[in-house]
This record gives sequence, C-alpha cells and structure tokens, in this order.
Amino acid sequence: MRALFSYGIAFLILILAGAWLATGTLVMGGNGPGEGERPIASVLEGEDHGPIATQLAEAGVLADHEKDDSIDPTLTIAQRNEAENGASTGLQSVRTTTYVAQPYAIEVSLRGRTEAKASVGAVAETSGIIDTVHVTKGQEVAIGDLLCTLDQGTRAAAVAQAKAGLAQAEASLSQAQADFDTNAELRSKGLASANSARGVEVALTAAQAGVTSAEANVENAEAEFDRTEIKAKVAGIVQAPLAVAGAMLPQGQPCATIVQLDPMLFIGQVPEARVGLAKLGLDAVITTVTGQEVKGKVTFIAATADPATRSFPAEIELPNPDGSIRDGITATAVVNMGVAPAHLIPQSSLTLDADGVLGVSTVEDGAVKFVPIEIASDTRDGVWVLGLPVAVDVIVIGQEYVTDGQAVDATNVTAS
Repeated sequence: MRALFSYGIAFLILILAGAWLATGTLVMGGNGPGEGERPIASVLEGEDHGPIATQLAEAGVLADHEKDDSIDPTLTIAQRNEAENGASTGLQSVRTTTYVAQPYAIEVSLRGRTEAKASVGAVAETSGIIDTVHVTKGQEVAIGDLLCTLDQGTRAAAVAQAKAGLAQAEASLSQAQADFDTNAELRSKGLASANSARGVEVALTAAQAGVTSAEANVENAEAEFDRTEIKAKVAGIVQAPLAVAGAMLPQGQPCATIVQLDPMLFIGQVPEARVGLAKLGLDAVITTVTGQEVKGKVTFIAATADPATRSFPAEIELPNPDGSIRDGITATAVVNMGVAPAHLIPQSSLTLDADGVLGVSTVEDGAVKFVPIEIASDTRDGVWVLGLPVAVDVIVIGQEYVTDGQAVDATNVTAS
C-alpha cells in the first residue's frame, strides 16, 4: 500500500507539472522577433486555438503569445532603437583605403607536356626485298636522306629494256621522217602521185606515237626504279619501327619512322575562366622539368572543352633546332594574355554579397557600394583583381558589418 501511495503521489505531481507546462509558450529561435512562438498546448493538440488551449485561455492561465507586428525583423538593433525612440543613432564606422589601378600583365600558367609535331612513317611505294638499311635508330636525318634500298635487279633490267625500246622507236621515227621527206620531194618534181603522200604521213604519225609511248615506258621504269630508294620526306630523328635488311617490305609499309622535333609542341589545358582571354599568336614561355626554357606562340585553341576537366586543349609551338627538347616531357607554360588595369588589394578585404558573388565593399558618396571582381592572381603581397574603377575606396575594416547602400562613417587610412 505504501508503494502504491508513493506511485500515486508521483503520478499526480507529473500531471500537475504537465498541466503547468502546457500553459507556457514554445519558442523556436532563428525566425526573428515575434516569430516561432506557439503555446505548448497548441503544439500538443496539433492546431492553434484547440479545445484545451481555449479552456486554458478562458481560465486566464495560458501565456500570452500574440505576435508583435510592430517589429520589423529585417532591421538592425540600432535601426529599431532609432525607429522606436525617434533619435538618430551613430553611423557604422568603417576604414577604407584608396587603391589606384596599375597596368598588370595577365599571365596564365598551364601544365602539360611536350609532343612532337609529327611522327611520319617513310613508307615503301613499291614492294620488294630490303637490300640495305642506311640509318639506325636515334639517327638524325634531313629531307632527302636515303633510308632504305630495295632489291633493284629486275627494275634495273626494266629500265634498260625501256631505253632500248625508245632507241628503236626513235630509229623508226627517223626512217619514217626520211620517207616522208623523199616523197615530198618526188611529188614536187612530178615523179610521184599526189595520193602517195597519205601512206608516208600515216607512217610518220605512227612513228611519232611510238616514240612518245617509248618515252613514257622509260619514265615509268625509271620511276619504279627510283621507288626502290626510300628517302626521308621530313627532317627529324629515326625511331622504331625500323626495317631490317633481307626482309620483305610490302607496298605501304614503313621502312622507318621519323619523329619531327623541330618545331616542338607544348600540349596543355586552358581553364574555362581564362579561355575568353586566350587567342592565337600569344607569347608563352615553356619550362620543362629538365630545366630547359624556351619561348613559343599559341597556335591552337580548341573550340570545345574537355568534358572531364571543363578546360580547353591548347597547343604552343616552340623552336627546337638542335632537338634538345624531347617528346613527352612534363612542362609548364606561362602564357601572356595581355595587359589590363588591375588593383592589388589585401585578401582580407574580399567579401560575398547576398547572392554569393565575390567582390569588395567600397564607399561612394558616404554609402556602401558592392562591386563584383575577378581575381587575376594571388600573390604574397595581396590579390590582383579586375573589374574595379581606376581609383576606388575599398573598405578594409568593417566590411562584414555593412550592407550595400548603407550609409557609413568612413575613415580613409591610405598611407600618404
């Protein structure tokens, strides 16, 4: 019985405490003055002015939670005091520094690699057994240098045969020409009939055609003979694959591969934020991981971005007359995008507006003015930014406590 009495007293106290709490108000912060306040009884009932809340209100025990519409939650405390008391409060104090635009060379650093401008296969224009290979891998060759020679036996005989045919055709032409001249002389003296000219004219024309055909045969035979000598069409370094003597080389297969190292290319990616400034012909300085440094010019900018990186492939052509820069070396290129007016400001002065746009707060005619900016470069001395007026008063202390259009008490701390 004593235990039941104790549980009963505890249950009664719990009921009384719950009833007392139900007469209070639940306040949910973060909603501004007069917002987020509801009677606990309404929260329990799931609706405003329910039966329990109404009875408690009529009994005079429900907390007063009427909304105060006279308070504007968008105003600061100082502005509320000014509105309530009718007295003007002091302006927010800020410090500004005057910055003047300076010519700034916009440079973009690109990471990439070197790449040979061309890799050309010296292919055979005819098939045959390789008689001699005249070069080795790694050898430097010039245009016209002999790379491989195919077996010339049958082709040399074909040239001799074609030349013999030409000599025979020329002899026939000489005989036909003599017959034509003799016939013409006889006809002029009346010793030959007029219709006899037709036969010698046909014979002369046929002999002339025979000479033309024989000359063509000689040219074809000599051309086929020349094809047995495979020569370099570009200058560069011989690389694999390289044919071997004694092997059969089909038509269209390479005798050797020549890598063209002059000029060399730098392959990199232009960020999409800078592609609007990029254009052909811009100067660039390329530095390889081996310490080589050379100047070049932009020769290609892709029209479409790489879907993976959202950057635009670009090529920079650089001279490499001695072939010292090799293909596939990691390198960095610094591209000069031109000169633009920029300001060097402290990084701490940067701020964001309500929409998350990066910029700085400036003071113009005693009021705050937010100006969006674009970062050109980040250095130890500050941030180079684009988009500001030539001379501008930037808020360097207090920019976090003011809004665009707010009147402020600005003190300029520019060093004299």
